[in-house]
Amino acid sequence: MDILIIEDEMLATERLRILLNQYDTSINIVGCLDSVEQTVNWLNTKKHPDLLLLDIHLSDGYSFEIFKKASTQKPIIFTTAYDNYTMDAFRLFSLDYILKPVTAEALAGALTKYKNIAASFTPPVDYAGMMESVKENFTSRYKNRFLGKVGQRLFFIPSGEVSYFYADNKIVCLVDREGNRFVINITLEKLESLLDPRHFFRINRKVIVHVDAIEQIKPIASNRLKLLLRGIQSQEDITISREKVADFKLWADS
Repeated sequence: MDILIIEDEMLATERLRILLNQYDTSINIVGCLDSVEQTVNWLNTKKHPDLLLLDIHLSDGYSFEIFKKASTQKPIIFTTAYDNYTMDAFRLFSLDYILKPVTAEALAGALTKYKNIAASFTPPVDYAGMMESVKENFTSRYKNRFLGKVGQRLFFIPSGEVSYFYADNKIVCLVDREGNRFVINITLEKLESLLDPRHFFRINRKVIVHVDAIEQIKPIASNRLKLLLRGIQSQEDITISREKVADFKLWADS
């Protein structure tokens, strides 16, 4: 089986290489590309592989732009950091999709699906048309402001001014870039589905941090990482739990 990887995160590409080899050592990775431009040139000049592993957001734009300038009749497995708000579109236009970080189980399931139905696979006909609806979902579904409470007063806080969220028992607070604290009426679990994963990461069970708030990352004991934030002294423990470290490094490098 020949596979082309199209992914702009170096660590994610290497992860896919390792997982593909674990699944089947006979798989031949014909190339690893990281941009729309590279992929268009590749598809227009080379023999197409049996299968494409395609990230949604590449270094120079959305991957659906590829299909305005090149075409393929080969199955595609999308990899994406975005959840079920856009999954109906992926079901219609691809062989499968995998949410990041890609796991061995998810990749194996997608590849097994490919083997089972490849012979009868009917390729999508309108990747370019699909692009606009998916991009709209990407940009519109995330919260861009929060209603915070201090005493009896209410304030609007734009998501770009958030430093981090933290949970203390059942109370969730938002801390802005100046260190001001606001109580918000939402759980961390719900927040994860409302925050743009390109900007926010849940570092442990109590804290979600904004990438622009991070000033420095310090290794500490037990293979964990501690975050120092810009302009504020956090009262909470801004430490990345050990089980989250690998995923955090992938996210930080994206």
